[in-house]
Amino acid sequence: MLDLEFTEEQEMLRDTVRGVCSTYSPLEVVRALEDDPVGYPPELWKQLGQLDVVGLLLPEAHGGAGMSLLEGVVLYEELGRALAPVPHFVSAVLCGRLLAAAGSAEQQARWLPALASGEEVWTVAWLEPDGGYGPRGVAMEAEASGGGFRLRGTKRHVAFASSAARLLVLARTGEDAEDVDLFVVDPAAAGVRMDQQHSIASDTQYEVTLDGVEVGAGDRVGPARSGWGAWESVMYEAVVLAAAQAIGGARQALDITVQYAKDRQQFDKPLGAFQAIAHYLADAVTAVDGGASLVHEAAWAHGAGRPEARRLAAMAKLFACQTYRDVTAMAQQVFGGIGFTVEFDIQLYFRRAKALQLSWWDDRTLEEKVAAAVLEGAGL
Repeated sequence: MLDLEFTEEQEMLRDTVRGVCSTYSPLEVVRALEDDPVGYPPELWKQLGQLDVVGLLLPEAHGGAGMSLLEGVVLYEELGRALAPVPHFVSAVLCGRLLAAAGSAEQQARWLPALASGEEVWTVAWLEPDGGYGPRGVAMEAEASGGGFRLRGTKRHVAFASSAARLLVLARTGEDAEDVDLFVVDPAAAGVRMDQQHSIASDTQYEVTLDGVEVGAGDRVGPARSGWGAWESVMYEAVVLAAAQAIGGARQALDITVQYAKDRQQFDKPLGAFQAIAHYLADAVTAVDGGASLVHEAAWAHGAGRPEARRLAAMAKLFACQTYRDVTAMAQQVFGGIGFTVEFDIQLYFRRAKALQLSWWDDRTLEEKVAAAVLEGAGL
């Protein structure tokens, strides 16, 4: 039976993560790390590792906590609330879950413990110039060379690449759409070049060019040409966490706006006393609460092995990120022009809302996935 109530242990996890973020990553730290080439505070990452939060979703056999996606939702709502700049999503979620799902026993034993503890940060290199979110968007060539492969091409929006001990790269090994493999690449290898990119969120992203980079056969994760299937499967888990991050950010942005509507006086009464403003806030809290329920249901369905889990994951990311964007846009209207100035916190949430909406499957991609499920009458 569907139960959206969090357990006492899950609420303890929420309190713990909120306290750590408040101590080690207040908004002053978030501001200081905008466009920083490293992009995350080492002390926060260290604390999350010591609390076993980094490996929350990774197998216990390799140093993780082995928790479910529901615990991941609790974690990501708090990371979103604090705008915590950490590489958890790309390192422990995407790279870690890919290794756990598709890696050999040797690869898992070699690499997962360092990812689970936070000792190493990895990142995934996926998107390419002029490429879409589907398998045909992967054009980087992986040419057979001796006993291994030679990689050539360019990836963009590679988060935290400068801090990564390894890159997990999607590259093409055949002509069919899904002939894609996953390769572990050492960023210090000959032929790797990184150039920092700047985004509306002022987060840490890089363009990574691989010019004939050599990798061994043991650096391929999973059987030949199985990379895209593994990537899609993990992405359906990951977008639920991205949706939870959006809900956490939207809720905090709404709280900031409600407080401002109480404090700001106009015509001898608070802004919130005006009906138009009150209705905006009422619509926003309804959308945020509805989005939270959808995210929690998607996480529950995944853990329960429900056939609708993938459809709900796509719906959750679509709705939560649209809600985050809409709530922060409304908040800017309530604040007025000062809301766009760097001194006010609301602009931090406004910029990150749009960036998250475009990342890790954008609205159009998610709509196509939901539509396919509806029209086919089955899971994605």
